[in-house]
Amino acid sequence: MTVNSELNGVSSPFTGIMIAVVSSFINGSTFVLQKKGILRSRDRGGSYLADAVWWSGTVAMIIGQIGNFLAYNAAPAVIVTPLGALGVLFGAVLASWILGEHLNTLGKLGCALCCCGSVVLIIHAPKTEAVTSRLELEDRLSDPVFVLYALLVVLLLMVLIVWIAPAHGTSNIMVYVAICSLLGSFTVPSSKGLGLAAQDAFVEGPSSSRALALFLCLLVTLAISILIQFFFINKALELFSSNMFEAIYYVTFTSTVILASAILFKEWTALTVSDSLAMLCGLTTVCIGVILLRISQEAVLTWKQNEAKKKTE
Repeated sequence: MTVNSELNGVSSPFTGIMIAVVSSFINGSTFVLQKKGILRSRDRGGSYLADAVWWSGTVAMIIGQIGNFLAYNAAPAVIVTPLGALGVLFGAVLASWILGEHLNTLGKLGCALCCCGSVVLIIHAPKTEAVTSRLELEDRLSDPVFVLYALLVVLLLMVLIVWIAPAHGTSNIMVYVAICSLLGSFTVPSSKGLGLAAQDAFVEGPSSSRALALFLCLLVTLAISILIQFFFINKALELFSSNMFEAIYYVTFTSTVILASAILFKEWTALTVSDSLAMLCGLTTVCIGVILLRISQEAVLTWKQNEAKKKTE
């Protein structure tokens, strides 16, 4: 019995990591395909809702979200979320091929850093879950620190959506990025919480009704968060580069998700000091790689000396 539980404890995070990698590549194609559909419909003068390419990106997003749900319930969020960098990498390569968005040497260096950082994160990821039952989840959800954090996020979202987005959303990409990233504070914990609540919600017992109520509450929260994210992601893709949006979105989304997970699930408590430092270095490496991908859209990198410099030497 002990041996089986140990094997499950090892195989479950590994399975979650594999699912996270696959879903990251699927998610990496969604923004590119949706952007391509938007551009095609704009050229034809119609709505992107009637474009097959846009719908293929939407279907890919749905599949990717299902993959994320499975991954979050099989591995800690502190490792699944940073692996989204692989989606940024794949999206950058795909955008250079489908959308003609140039990927220069600086961008390729960013891709390499994303891969290296992701490997470090996988190696030093927590091997055990901090929350493994519905009762523990309920205790964490009622924690005053998390409740205060959730209220602050809701307040910020209301300000951004009601007042700031109508005035500055079309000119500043950070408005839409901030909205989608803050919603990650609800989508990821809800995805992970659904798996824990489902263990008791559909099994006959004295606590099944309470577990079912928690399951439905988390499901509604997840659905609303995803729909709002979907709406503002498409508004951003209509106005800004897919590479630029995806890169900035990844960094801010990852930061908010890790913060929310640290407050709610406290997965960092399962890490040693050396693993924590390695995870921090890996995440920093990934973020630098994503930033380089973003900078590469506007920077020109050359190994040749300027002719004007040659004349002065």
